[in-house]
Amino acid sequence: MSTRADGLWTRNDALVAVGAAAVDLTGFALDTQFEGAPLEVTAAFLVTASALALLARRRHPVLALAAVLVLVAVANLTCAVSPHFGLAPVVALYSVAVACRPAVVTAAALVTPPLATLGQGGLPFGSALNVLANAGATLLVVATGLVVKRWQRETEANRMLLADRAVAEERRRIARELHDIVAHHITTMQLMAGGARANLDHDREAAREALVTLEGSGRMALGEMRQLLDVLRAGEEPETAPPAPQPGAADLERIVAESRLAGMETRFTVHGPVRPLPPTVGLTVFRVVQEALTNARKHAGNARAHVRLTYRPDEVAVEVRDDGPGSGAAGGPASARPAGPAGYGLIGMRERVALQGGTLEAAPLDEGGFRVAARLPVAAGAGAARGEESPR
Repeated sequence: MSTRADGLWTRNDALVAVGAAAVDLTGFALDTQFEGAPLEVTAAFLVTASALALLARRRHPVLALAAVLVLVAVANLTCAVSPHFGLAPVVALYSVAVACRPAVVTAAALVTPPLATLGQGGLPFGSALNVLANAGATLLVVATGLVVKRWQRETEANRMLLADRAVAEERRRIARELHDIVAHHITTMQLMAGGARANLDHDREAAREALVTLEGSGRMALGEMRQLLDVLRAGEEPETAPPAPQPGAADLERIVAESRLAGMETRFTVHGPVRPLPPTVGLTVFRVVQEALTNARKHAGNARAHVRLTYRPDEVAVEVRDDGPGSGAAGGPASARPAGPAGYGLIGMRERVALQGGTLEAAPLDEGGFRVAARLPVAAGAGAARGEESPR
């Protein structure tokens, strides 16, 4: 979490800088005490300033390393101390190794040992043994940074692959569901048009031509839709069982009852005048609640959940919140939910809601727990012609 509006440094950067300052100041004080020399305020200030330069290591790693090396060298020249390789140069060099190109990392590795030992032991560039020891430490730090950099890239690549795979799987599932809904409507239109053509008893020719066109358009649209969805579903295993009817808002009580049977105390309330919803909207409401309750059972532990369905004149809203442990603070259990496998479920929910022109919010609560809320636009009377059954 950034602690400044401009994002120049984070709380973790501040902790690293303070820790490096404490370690280097302690070592500097022990060195001066061991050699019987007084602790010079100027040198102590320079050691502290070199550690504080680490605040800029994420945005400007090269400049941070240069500032650290210059301040350390000035401190060594101001107060001769025993040979050492402070923590501030280690952190600064590591940041360069993780963030910069190989040429920059090589240059930093070459200049760090002589500058870090400048003036140590009363010699211009320290003893040869000291320079060699610092060179070994430099190589170890750079090697560690490069290994971590490679691991981060592989982790990010795997995360992107898993996210893309999750999106593809969710799109295939949406394609199956849309196929059932849209195919039904087009098939109904085709049958009604054919029946009207067969039973009209006045102005038959004009009606016949119009209805023939309507029937042909419906048949063509149905064929093209099936072709498109077959492309989206390419690579899936063939389904051996007939598809079940698609769930909707009327099935929320069933999924709430399943959540109770699974051990989570779950309340379900409905607000506003209940009305039929378009099948795609009802299905989206059902899937959002299903995924949110599944995530709550996985991550919230022994918690309670509340499902609230609200009907408004021009939209329907659904909210699922739990009072599980943790809070919105970084590192809390609740704040970690979107990052794991549950996060892929959130990707699917966002896509579903976006397809309906709605909005989705999913975030931990300050007082503890997690909240998922979706708002879906529904025009008045949109579900009346062929809506789903109203929830009981």
